Amino acid sequence: MSNADPNAPAVPPEAPAALAPFEFLSEQAKGDLQRFVALLLKWQRTHNLVSPATLPDIWTRHVADSLQLIRHAPDVSASNSREWVDLGSGAGFPGLVVAIAEKSRPERHFTLVDSNLKKAAFLRAAIRETGANATVVGERIEAVAPKMAGCADIVSARALAPLPKLLALAEPFLHEKSTMLFLKGEEYVREIAAASQSFAFDVLEYESTTDSGGRVLAIGNLRPTRPRS
Repeated sequence: MSNADPNAPAVPPEAPAALAPFEFLSEQAKGDLQRFVALLLKWQRTHNLVSPATLPDIWTRHVADSLQLIRHAPDVSASNSREWVDLGSGAGFPGLVVAIAEKSRPERHFTLVDSNLKKAAFLRAAIRETGANATVVGERIEAVAPKMAGCADIVSARALAPLPKLLALAEPFLHEKSTMLFLKGEEYVREIAAASQSFAFDVLEYESTTDSGGRVLAIGNLRPTRPRS
């Protein structure tokens, strides 16, 4: 039975248009995403899950922005694409949105890491509402890393930290075939240059479908080049 509140704020009407480019979404996934957004809007009344200024554009600014990662992830049939770790998941962007969209692929599991207990509680409620194959870990990333060392096939993050810091946070989770997928804004070139001072890595840059100046960075083969202080 659905836990959706009939008095929850209406889903912004641009949902169908925002989801149209993602032809891989099933009708079930679209419905689950609408339930997720409705729950977020309900929680937003009493918890600051996302910036209020972004709510009118939630389907494009947050949901579609997250969904584009799926196009750049290794195929789920590959052995190195089963465990997806999302760092700093916040209100579920990008990790939970991707998990909802990928619910029909139970072989792919998502671990959502966020130390904010209110946001972690929301993520758990949203998982119950949508049935996403995801687990929430309400701890600091640095505390989770030793417990999941080398376990992540894919690591994602959005608006969490500059790339040098992000790579340092992600590194403990990786194995030699892991892929990192990061949503970055117009400063991505500078961030790549700064990260190259401490790490060697392979990177593919994809134009963002929601931010004309942004990029999706697909990073692999990460190697530290500078001793840690």
